[in-house]
Amino acid sequence: RLYRPFDVPSFLAALPVTTKRIAALDRTKEPGAIGEPLYQDIITALIEGWSERAGDVPAPKVIGGRYGLSSKEFTPAMVAGVFDELAAPKPKPHFTVGIVDDVTHLSLKWDPTFTTEAADTHRAVFYGLGSDGTVGANKNTVKIVGENTPLFAQGYFVYDSKKAGSVTVSHLRFSPRPINGSYLCRNANFVACHQFNFLEKMDVLEFADPGATFLLNSPYGPNEVWEQIPIETQRQIIDKKLKFYVIDAESVAQKAGLGRRINTIMQTCFFAISGVLPRDEAIAEIKDTIKKTYGKRGETVLHQNYAGVDMAIAELFEVKVPASIAGDLRRLPAVPAYAPDFVKRVTAMMIEGKGDLLPVSALPVDGTFPTGTARYEKRSIALSIPIWDPDICIQCGLCSLVCPHAAIRTKVFPISALANKPAGYQSEPYSGKEYPGLHLTVQVAPDDCTGCGVCVDVCPARSKEMVKHKAINMEPKLDHLEVERANFDFFLEIPELDRKQVKSEVVKGSQLLQPLFEFSSACPGCGETPYLKLMSQLFGDRAMIGNATGCSSIYGGNLPTTPYAQNKQGKGPTWNNSLFEDCAEFGLGMRLAVDQQEAYARELLRRMSSVLGDDLVRAILESRQVDDAEIEAQRARVATLGQKLAQLDSIEARLLQGVADALIRRSVWIVGGDGWAYDIGFGGLDHVLASGRDVNILVLDTEVYSNTGGQASKSTPRAAVAKFASGGKAVGKKDLGMMAVDYGNVYVATVAMGANPLQTLKAFREAESYRGTSLLIAYSTCIAHGIDMSTSMNHQKEAITSGYWPLYRYDPRAAYDGSKPFHLDSRKPTTKFKEFALKEGRYAMLARANPAQAERLLELAQKDINDRWHFYEQMAGIERTISPMEEAAR
Repeated sequence: RLYRPFDVPSFLAALPVTTKRIAALDRTKEPGAIGEPLYQDIITALIEGWSERAGDVPAPKVIGGRYGLSSKEFTPAMVAGVFDELAAPKPKPHFTVGIVDDVTHLSLKWDPTFTTEAADTHRAVFYGLGSDGTVGANKNTVKIVGENTPLFAQGYFVYDSKKAGSVTVSHLRFSPRPINGSYLCRNANFVACHQFNFLEKMDVLEFADPGATFLLNSPYGPNEVWEQIPIETQRQIIDKKLKFYVIDAESVAQKAGLGRRINTIMQTCFFAISGVLPRDEAIAEIKDTIKKTYGKRGETVLHQNYAGVDMAIAELFEVKVPASIAGDLRRLPAVPAYAPDFVKRVTAMMIEGKGDLLPVSALPVDGTFPTGTARYEKRSIALSIPIWDPDICIQCGLCSLVCPHAAIRTKVFPISALANKPAGYQSEPYSGKEYPGLHLTVQVAPDDCTGCGVCVDVCPARSKEMVKHKAINMEPKLDHLEVERANFDFFLEIPELDRKQVKSEVVKGSQLLQPLFEFSSACPGCGETPYLKLMSQLFGDRAMIGNATGCSSIYGGNLPTTPYAQNKQGKGPTWNNSLFEDCAEFGLGMRLAVDQQEAYARELLRRMSSVLGDDLVRAILESRQVDDAEIEAQRARVATLGQKLAQLDSIEARLLQGVADALIRRSVWIVGGDGWAYDIGFGGLDHVLASGRDVNILVLDTEVYSNTGGQASKSTPRAAVAKFASGGKAVGKKDLGMMAVDYGNVYVATVAMGANPLQTLKAFREAESYRGTSLLIAYSTCIAHGIDMSTSMNHQKEAITSGYWPLYRYDPRAAYDGSKPFHLDSRKPTTKFKEFALKEGRYAMLARANPAQAERLLELAQKDINDRWHFYEQMAGIERTISPMEEAAR
């Protein structure tokens, strides 16, 4: 099995002298080479040794092909296609298999119906939602069958890198013989759809064999479900003579206290109707697996899962399949009809999970993809959505501020904009003095909301008449979907308020700005994305982002869709991704490039002053661009400059046209998580901090490597349990902020949006306005913390009151006016750290497993907090004035 060194004698000895043709399959592409490595090795071996092996017998003809690149499927049908090509009178000397190559025309055709699987192999396909537990349950199913029956078991799991809410497809096989197929199921005896809304857009029965079983998680019972599914799905059920079962798994999960985790419920149903294991034996094994999987999370979690298993069978019903279709529901296209052509031709196929079927010609030649495409995905994964009650609303803007997916928006507008409003559209007079006569709407995007409930949790406006009723409330999506779809479409058509009129220094004002980061694939309740959304609202139309690999790069730029968007003028953030180890340097390079372009543009402008007009040139060169009004004025001047340059026919005019946009101030941001900033990329980060360049660094601090599963970083606090720190982290958290403060010329702030929104807003504005290096460290709640993410923002308040996350701002500009640069924005701790910590699973886990160790580490962590707070209090009293030498230099 060893490929190199290539064993020529053994290879030739294995070839019968009757061999006529050979196909060499390489799973690699060597750009510029005349053939791939194995292909060339085989040809060389035949040239050098065939005559000794076979005498005068002609050497076999060799053709070479590529397969399986980028995890493309390689099935028996494709192998058969290769043999068909070998048998052709004139086989292609070079080919590909598994793609549709309509550019170089090297791809082979094959019969997709060809199969080599035995009839007694049981094949099951499960469609689930990322984070609903489907994949985990199916992995356990493979273990249960493999360990408790004579059957061989196999599982393949298809899911993209969305953090949550993506479609997952599990392919399971069970067979009395060893399973050698390293490819996905194409003829399934059992198909389960764990999310009812998938039927709206997906063909989940594509792989169902005739006579197979179909299990659907449905909010509708066996007597109502038929007319609630698309007629295309009905037709497949009838034509394929499928057995059809339904269960309302969400309802069972709610009764059992499992929230949205329906995995064990659906797993129980699979065993109950598939016959792979006797029902009672399967349930016993499921409960044993639950104990192994969730035992560390406490007795409550165990009993909730046990209850879900016990209730599942009673709520499982077989549907009597009618002889004909009913109703008029049709499967919707993957993207709306108004989507751009590229999105409909290319992105839609990828959203449907059929990207492998795209021909080569469909893909962009230069590899660039349009931004702002997440708005067309419309995943519609929420069960409940927030509904606004204007009678109670105090127009604070907090619901919009904290929404992780920009699915709640606020907008003010003249009443004339409501002329053609939908029947259910709500608005109310704006209560502030700055926009007299205007109305305000708080609107949800029903298909883009993930149903996390953070907006409701932070809403401060409560009804005096109705218990628990607020200005925004979670209600069943199906009750409001069509109305809110129409409302949101209308909302988007209302013009945005002129940025020059917006008071973005206050929270409610900032939320009147259009978010240019929307509908990402981050987890419901994500603590990172509200900071990115705020940054995009404040500076997005001129932002340049260098993003370290991690959660923020996955939900920020991973295909098929991107959440970074443009405004009506086509302006929005530019986004690039780099590695953990060099993102800081990458972002600094972006700043250096921008500065070089600006310097070049200014020089050309000076040279052409007499031609362009001294007044215009002087106004452009002297513009300070310290706020939105000045930046918009500079944009207008640069537009005028462009018009004048278009009328000139000179080399300098063409050169200046190419760099004129650099005269508008760019906002350069380096974004990443704590794994990047505290650990792997710290050397580069320190280099940027020491550079003094106008770069803004945003650290989304979840205190673990969130993207790779919650491994400990140097940001992980003492006593917290994480991967590689299962006994609780023994040492304290690295104080990255103070390391940066030590330079003296770096703006540094720690922020926690849920604890102090105004301080967060101030820090972002101050950091961006500072013409040197800025570092913002943002406390970002994460599912790895083991908390209820619907309450994540209010949980941040407890992090502040316990002293666990002090809020401060260090502004070097204070040195020039003799004031104190270090502002301690949070009050002295009023609660013990232990009270806060034990509300999080990462601390409570250790307390259950090793109480003595937990108590010791929590005491040390409290001492860390006390010492740090004492030090910060001293820092807040220090005046750091500029030296006479520096004053002279200024």
